[in-house]
Amino acid sequence: MIDSLMADMNYSELAPSYIRAIAPYQPGKPISELERELGVMDIVKLASNENPLGASPCALTAARAALDEISLYPDGNGFALKDALTKRYGVALNQVVLGNGSNDVLELTAHAFLTVGDRAVYSDHAFAVYPLATQAVGATGISVKAQDYGHDLTAMRMAAVAHQAKLIFIANPNNPTGTFLSGEALHEFLSLLPQSILVVLDEAYNEYLPESCRYDSVSWLSEFPNLLVSRTFSKAYGLASLRVGYALGNPQVIDMLNRVRQPFNVNSVAQAAAVAALQDAEFVQRTFELNLQGMAQLTEGLRALGLPYIPSFGNFVSFHINNAAQVYRRLLELGVIVRPIGNYALPDYLRVSIGLESQNQKFLSAMKQILGEEA
Repeated sequence: MIDSLMADMNYSELAPSYIRAIAPYQPGKPISELERELGVMDIVKLASNENPLGASPCALTAARAALDEISLYPDGNGFALKDALTKRYGVALNQVVLGNGSNDVLELTAHAFLTVGDRAVYSDHAFAVYPLATQAVGATGISVKAQDYGHDLTAMRMAAVAHQAKLIFIANPNNPTGTFLSGEALHEFLSLLPQSILVVLDEAYNEYLPESCRYDSVSWLSEFPNLLVSRTFSKAYGLASLRVGYALGNPQVIDMLNRVRQPFNVNSVAQAAAVAALQDAEFVQRTFELNLQGMAQLTEGLRALGLPYIPSFGNFVSFHINNAAQVYRRLLELGVIVRPIGNYALPDYLRVSIGLESQNQKFLSAMKQILGEEA
């Protein structure tokens, strides 16, 4: 009788309707999975915007040293990393929160400030975690029509005010389109926005900006107490697997994030590696220069193939291709993993990360072969 009752039970119905409605985040396909599926070897993964140089040697040394104490819980307050960040950015300890990747920071913000009936605003084609984090707490997401594949700040401000939103997510540069908002445009946006609306400025790709585009958002924190600046060690610093990010903001905002943060959300190996990585300016500069060269190689190659692309300020570029799903599959067969972005309402686009010169060339050669097959 009990077994019969259990067989009839749909346990998903125990979850709130807004949880059941979530479409899970789809990560990039790992190399090991492609090897199992298709038996392909010598695979190039250009799907997840990872650093092709790996991690800083300083970070690797620090991570290995930290392994000696993995039987102990990490510092739940992350003092050493927070201290390094305060010295880098000139903020106080109570203005820093650490996350298990910057995704964690985004989710913490939604948990701390949104609930059922609240509203958050983000752009079409913006990072998938914004609607996921919003929906996971039962709040309503308002996606604003993009402008040239990027954020329309005026429309976002008007939507936030009209719908009495509590929160706005902005990615700069944006993932997956790579579009960029100038510092002047962002500062004006913040100046016109009511300070009752919290703005999360997601700068995961900040280190890839050319010098002429850089701006100091951290210096705005004293002017805009409703600003939260989120960054990560996963991209330019090459620590994607360790999952460590952070946010800088108003002490009152940071206090709320710490109240919902898990006590040991950043492990000791990640903290040690991040402290060391933060000091290795030479590695970050090499990463920046390699990315510039790789971006030129890929965009010139795409132009030569007659494939339109969205100009990007990140470490990736999204390009238009007919039959994108089929081309994606054919690239897998040729040993190249890129990222389909149909779930970003861009079904005719694929996103390719910047790799080493040889990896970029393998992708371009594969695309040339595919286009030749279709001719």
